Amino acid sequence: MLDAIRKNGVTLAVFAAITTGLTAVVNTVTKPTIAHQTALQQKVLLDQVVPPDLYDNHIQQECYIVSNPALGNGSPHRLYLARKQGKPVAVAIETTAPDGYSGNIQMVVGASFTGMVYGTRVVEHHETPGLGDKIDLRISDWINSFNGKQVKGADDSQFAVKKDGGEFDQFTGATITPRAVVNAVKRTTLYIETLPGQLATLPACGESNE
Repeated sequence: MLDAIRKNGVTLAVFAAITTGLTAVVNTVTKPTIAHQTALQQKVLLDQVVPPDLYDNHIQQECYIVSNPALGNGSPHRLYLARKQGKPVAVAIETTAPDGYSGNIQMVVGASFTGMVYGTRVVEHHETPGLGDKIDLRISDWINSFNGKQVKGADDSQFAVKKDGGEFDQFTGATITPRAVVNAVKRTTLYIETLPGQLATLPACGESNE
């Protein structure tokens, strides 16, 4: 009986070793492909919020870390700097709307340093299906209403939902969600206007504990 137990134990050990080895090999082989696909998806997202004809640098390689209450919380957020002939012209920046109906709404906002919003995308949310989820481009094109809009200072009353006297549509039965997104885009764009003097001192992605 002991021999049988030993035999089974050896068999299981060999099987576990083979399985672990195969898993490691598969991970090694597929890791570059996964990384490449992730980078491609990220580039598509960045080009949706900062039109590629506006810049000529490798925007993904100009990644910096910023932290400011205007971005919805105190967590580090990634900022991608767009340059034209070496001159900073715009950024795409991660930001958070902390006051969504069902919690945080994670977004990426692209804007110039003069308050022009080029684009906005919601990358994660938990808003109610059929109501607040219209902020998602897969559901509605509402998020494109930010394209080309100018934030005219902190007191710009037009950069708000129509229920608050602004120009952006709210959703039937759901005002909290679009209001949260509009306010977050406004705060983020105003923050971007303050960045030119700080760009040279921002830590690059990977240099800080993100």
